[in-house]
Amino acid sequence: MVPFLQHANNLTKLDLSHNNFQSEGFNVLFRALRDSPIKMLSCDRCGIESIEIDRDHIPRHLMHLYLSNNNIETNGCRGIAELLQGGDATLRCLHLYDNKIDDEGVDILVDSLQNNASLRNLDLRKNDGISDQGKKSLLKLVIDISSITATLHSNHTLTFLDVEDMNPDGSLDADDEIQRHIYEATEINSTYEGVSNPEAAGREKMIKTQLHSEKRAALCRLQGVGHSVYSDIDPLHLPEVLSLIGRHHGQGELYVALKSSIAGVISTV
Repeated sequence: MVPFLQHANNLTKLDLSHNNFQSEGFNVLFRALRDSPIKMLSCDRCGIESIEIDRDHIPRHLMHLYLSNNNIETNGCRGIAELLQGGDATLRCLHLYDNKIDDEGVDILVDSLQNNASLRNLDLRKNDGISDQGKKSLLKLVIDISSITATLHSNHTLTFLDVEDMNPDGSLDADDEIQRHIYEATEINSTYEGVSNPEAAGREKMIKTQLHSEKRAALCRLQGVGHSVYSDIDPLHLPEVLSLIGRHHGQGELYVALKSSIAGVISTV
């Protein structure tokens, strides 16, 4: 098959799902696709555990990679991370549904996505090794509440990031608080996807979270942040910030903000 793939100049989609070629077969296949025009590769249920990626042999046009229902663990995540790093990353959709990924694997993927500007969809559902700690790492990736600067530099590219299954009616269970916050952040990313404006996405996240007392308190609790947002704000900019709060969140939130920032307001008088 490898010689065929290396000379299949018009092949853009390849579905090899339900073939038990395992990790070794996948690694050989992947190296053979370096110069292939393939944009979509599906290898669901192929017995894949570890993945070895040679950066000199990454498929140059691959955009959609389906690896669901395999046995991918931490080492496999290290290989996948190679596909997500660097300015030449092309992958837009990565499906890892029902594998054996745990919190360590999540941390590896999160690190690789800090500066990634290509991946739109990441499916991590039914990876039972991912605890709330791993989910919080994914949340921080798309909405880092630790500072205004961190929020502005969160990942604004991911528009679909699922780690929890929805109910049949499309809702989440009451205890899926982390996934709900992830949805809210990726929905903002989706809003600006078509116009390729990550700066605007970052600004909207900042306004909707850092400048909203209840949402910020919830995110701070989940991410272990204890300081006030007003410690990040130059007192000279407080009037502008308070104006933003009043316009976007109403008088109630403005009153809360005035109480929280009174020392800063006084210092500008």
